[in-house]
Amino acid sequence: MNMLDTLCVIDDDPVFTFLLKKMIEKAQVTRQTLYFENGQEAIDFLEANREQPGTLPQLILLDINMPILDGWQFLDEYAVLHRELARNIPIFMTSSSTDPEDYKRALASEFIIDYVRKPIYVKEIQSIVGQASVLPQ
Repeated sequence: MNMLDTLCVIDDDPVFTFLLKKMIEKAQVTRQTLYFENGQEAIDFLEANREQPGTLPQLILLDINMPILDGWQFLDEYAVLHRELARNIPIFMTSSSTDPEDYKRALASEFIIDYVRKPIYVKEIQSIVGQASVLPQ
């Protein structure tokens, strides 16, 4: 099984993040997980660490609906910032939304690798990390 140094979760739902934290621990796929409650906190972190590939996450799990900066707004900011980052970071959109438009919009983004429906269990986490580890960093 592939092991990431750092996984990043951007989601404001405390119940989901609590359960996801447990699933990530059981999946044993990362040494460290960063949690941000909105897209702005995550963008600020990425900007502050843009030149430090060892600090940047190797994978982002991004929720759609959040306060301050939602998933779509995060992607707009990321589109500007990504060229300055010391590593390519694969992003998986996570949502409980069943709206087919959300799915199409997510997959239309050049930065989204896949759209994953919540809840996310150990096997899905392992699959996501497996997909992310074969992509160029």
